[in-house]
Order: sequence, then C-alpha cells, then structure tokens
Amino acid sequence: MQQVGPSSTDDPSFSDFFLLHHLNATHRANVLPCAGLFRMRSTLYFYTCHLLCMGLGLACVVCVFWWNSQWRGGFAWDGSALQFNWHPVLMVTGMMVLYGNGAVLYRVPLTWGYNKLPWKLLHAAVMLLALLLSVIGLCAVFGNHNASNIPNLYSLHSWIGMITVVLFAMQWATGVAGFLLPCSPGSIRKLLKPQHVWLGGSFMSLGIASCISGINEKLFFVLKGNTNGSQPYSQHPPEALLGNSLGVLIVAFGMVVLKILSNQEWQRPENQPADVAYSPVLQEENQ
Repeated sequence: MQQVGPSSTDDPSFSDFFLLHHLNATHRANVLPCAGLFRMRSTLYFYTCHLLCMGLGLACVVCVFWWNSQWRGGFAWDGSALQFNWHPVLMVTGMMVLYGNGAVLYRVPLTWGYNKLPWKLLHAAVMLLALLLSVIGLCAVFGNHNASNIPNLYSLHSWIGMITVVLFAMQWATGVAGFLLPCSPGSIRKLLKPQHVWLGGSFMSLGIASCISGINEKLFFVLKGNTNGSQPYSQHPPEALLGNSLGVLIVAFGMVVLKILSNQEWQRPENQPADVAYSPVLQEENQ
C-alpha cells in the first residue's frame, strides 16, 4: 500500500508563512486607522493655526489703522506728520500680514491636490503686493522726513527695516527667476528652494524686530509728557497701551507663522501625480 505524504498544512514552512501573513494583515489593519487618525489630527491642528494666523493678522491691521487714525490724527500725503501715519499702516499690512499669509500659502492642504502653477503665481502676487505696500510705506516716511528736515536712516529701527525690504525685494526677484521663468533649469530650483524657504522665515523675524522697534520708537517720541498735554509713556496712557498691544499682536502673529513654516508635517508633499505637477519648461517635475 502506497504511503500518503504529509499535507501542505502539516508543512512547518507553510504554517510559518500563513502565521506571518496573518500577523502582517493584522498589523496593517491596526496601523492604517491610526495613521488616518494622526493625519486628521495634524490637519485639524494646521487649520487651527491657520485661522489663528488670519485672525491675528486682521487684528494687527485693525489695531495699527485705529491707532493712526484716532490717536495720530488720520492720513494725508503732504509731507506732514499725517503722511508719516501711512508708514506704520503700510509696513504692518504689507511686510507682516500679507507677507506672513503669503509665506504659508503652500502649507494649506487643500492646495496639495491641484496644479502647482496657480499657487506659485498667487504666492508671487501676494508677495509682490506686500513688497509694493512696503515700498510705499518707505516713501511715506522719507517724504515726511525730507519735508520736516529730519535725518533719514539714523536709528536701529530704520536700519533693520531698510535691510529687510531690500533683501525681500532681492528674494522676490530671485524667486521669480528661479521658479517661474521658463529658462530656469531644475538644478537651479533644487539649489534655491532650501535657501528660499529659510530666508522666508528669516525675513519674518526681521519684520517682527523692525515693527516692534518702530512702535516703541514712535511712542517714545510722541509720549514725552511735555507736548500737546500728553501723558508720558511711563504712566501707561491709553495710546501707550494700544501701541504695546499692537506689538504683542505682531509678535504673536509672527510666532504662529514661524510655527506653520517650521512644521515638517505641513510641507507640501514632494511627490505629486503627473497631472498636478508643473515645471517652468512645461515638463513634469516632482518638487
């Protein structure tokens, strides 16, 4: 009588393979829901920070406009102190709020599944508007100083502010040349991208330093306690509290922007499908 060999289920190697396959399937079943929950929490955290960023930015604009319209007499363009009032409004609106929101544009998850070109153009447009407002803000203060025979660029605030605007203009021009022009090679874009991102966060820090030093300088000038019946800065008059509050709002806004920019989980994914990728030479790229 012919002896029947062992069945496949009695083979130890087959049993080990089946057990390993079962364990892997169980592990994937446990890991996938956890990964999905983690992504959902990360996305929720991002949108919380983004809403806080927009809210703080709006508060900064409202506060600086209210300060200069109600406490500093309003606005004009005639070389007087009323022309100077445009300077803080335009610098906070352009160099801080618009710049900060433009910097975090790529981090919004809703933009990840679409062609990158429109978002590149929007990023460049928002940054250009921020730069133009900053330049007009500089023209406002130079015009007032020249009309009033006040020296230009003598304070630390003015040095930091001028350096920030000049470097920002160079950054914008380099970004357009490196990331939007058709003649820009991919190797240049890969070389520029880390520096572009790092400089973006650095300019936000410089903008914060420039704004809060300018606010403090302005309050020291106008709240001396011996002109126009104003109380001295040291006695905490309402205008001083408003100016200090504006400084705190600017710092808080900048910290939220830097938090969004520094979180690696909120960076736009490098590998994009071919139908949503874009390169200046109209080729597919993964950047």
